[in-house]
Amino acid sequence: MTSQRSGCPINLTLEVLGDRWSLIVIRDVMFGNRRHFRELLQQSEEGIASNILADRLKRLVANGLLSRVDDPAHKQKGIYSLTEPAIELVPLLAMMGAWGRRHLPVSEDLAIRAEILEKGGPPLWEEFMAELRVAHTGAPRNPEARDVLAELTQAYLAVKARMAAG
Repeated sequence: MTSQRSGCPINLTLEVLGDRWSLIVIRDVMFGNRRHFRELLQQSEEGIASNILADRLKRLVANGLLSRVDDPAHKQKGIYSLTEPAIELVPLLAMMGAWGRRHLPVSEDLAIRAEILEKGGPPLWEEFMAELRVAHTGAPRNPEARDVLAELTQAYLAVKARMAAG
């Protein structure tokens, strides 16, 4: 970030995250555990274009929200991980999801994780952030910790199955 409009913390946050795709990419890494370019591209509900995804990944790495390491299985591929600043976006994403559920015509399947995060509140967010630190930064795992991502994923899959059954 070389130039900024002001020192306002909201403005500065928007300069990093305020484009159409950055938070979507972070969401997909965070909630979808999509760690490779191809996964992010092919599994995007919103249909991000490959050139835009490549640009956002570079920007998110440059801004310190994602890290990238070479995939040991294939040196031309990278594995993306959330950094601590991105992990600390969990409360923001939870609140955005809660706001969207209240004010916008969301789909039940894509809103279930937001509903669980909203109901779980800050204690659940903290558990999820601790889990993300283990998965993305190598922090030690608490053996008594619950698997929040698995709970969110199971709830999503249950709603998808119910919707498909009609």
